[in-house]
Amino acid sequence: MRASFASDPAATRGRLMPEEESTFRSCFQRDRDRIIHASAFRRLKHKTQVFIEHEGDYYRTRLTHSIEVAQVARTISGALGLNAELTEAVALAHDLGHPPFGHTGEDALQALMAPYGGFDHNAQAIRIVTDLERHYAEFDGLNLTWETLEGLAKHNGPVTGALPWALEVYGRKHDLELGTYASAEAQVAAIADDVAYNHHDLHDGLRAELFSTDELAELPILDRNFAEVDRLYPGLNYYRRRHEALRRFFGVLVEDVINFARIRLDEMQPQTATDIRMAGRTLIRFSDPVFEDLKVIRAFLFERMYRAPSVVIMRKQVTQMVEDLFPYFMAHPDQLPKQWRKDVDDVDGDTALARIVSDYISGMTDRFAIQEHDRLIGNDLSASVAFGSNPA
Repeated sequence: MRASFASDPAATRGRLMPEEESTFRSCFQRDRDRIIHASAFRRLKHKTQVFIEHEGDYYRTRLTHSIEVAQVARTISGALGLNAELTEAVALAHDLGHPPFGHTGEDALQALMAPYGGFDHNAQAIRIVTDLERHYAEFDGLNLTWETLEGLAKHNGPVTGALPWALEVYGRKHDLELGTYASAEAQVAAIADDVAYNHHDLHDGLRAELFSTDELAELPILDRNFAEVDRLYPGLNYYRRRHEALRRFFGVLVEDVINFARIRLDEMQPQTATDIRMAGRTLIRFSDPVFEDLKVIRAFLFERMYRAPSVVIMRKQVTQMVEDLFPYFMAHPDQLPKQWRKDVDDVDGDTALARIVSDYISGMTDRFAIQEHDRLIGNDLSASVAFGSNPA
């Protein structure tokens, strides 16, 4: 049964460009389908989550991460009586704006774009779905509903202070009410992101042998998960044991979000989706005890995985690649693909050109960035990244 505060497709604020709606899909289903068919979504297959895309076949990429986030989001959304299609649309699109090489690539691009208005992957996702996906005859972008765009823009909370330039530009023609909280569906997509990466980064770190199962079994929450597995399945195979424990860890996080959300929603008694937006706080989140335990786990991951020596070496190498490609294209915009040339011809000044170059580089996959660096810059750096050791 759908909650009264769930987003209702029949009450959507619509699309910037009016369209005749589908006879067999809701507007939010249509948004989800357009996102899945977008070029930017397919490119997530070859974009870094933590490990560079080619380092191992079993590591998560941005695409597999986004699919896992969507699965968690649908589960939570269904349990809370929300609109699962809107939740899934936001979840699938939330990382579309990530450049190659994960947060390392974003940090490099942000520094390079600082004189030109900066770079922010959330704002870039809005830019992609409202402008850069240019396939439809009647409009640029995907012409998504207001609710999906709102969820992308502020699923992590209100956007205050100086706006990223991509959000500021779009906001001139379509007010996403950035100062309020997002719908419950978008909040679910945000917490599903946290659930997914806290779970799968532990999986990937174990596979990369950056830490041991015994070390994992000493962490909060996980200590209870491993103890339960050992009680139920004494002598279980090493790989099955850790999978069973991590499966339970995953379940603990999802159940905690659902149970705590129910408590907060019962306290507030929202009647409409607008009540959620005007609540003045995030309603879909972890309980305080679980949040504190996750701080310990995140600190462990930061030290042992995100800043592991092998990962740090790769971070330095791919940072240098982005730092090489950006000034190259600024100096040689004629080297951009043909479909970008018209935009280049219309630019007025370095800022406009830098934003085109940023759009182009941020859309690259890991492997394409490596190939382009090798083709245009050509040094040992590309080879060391492309053929680095495979820890899988």
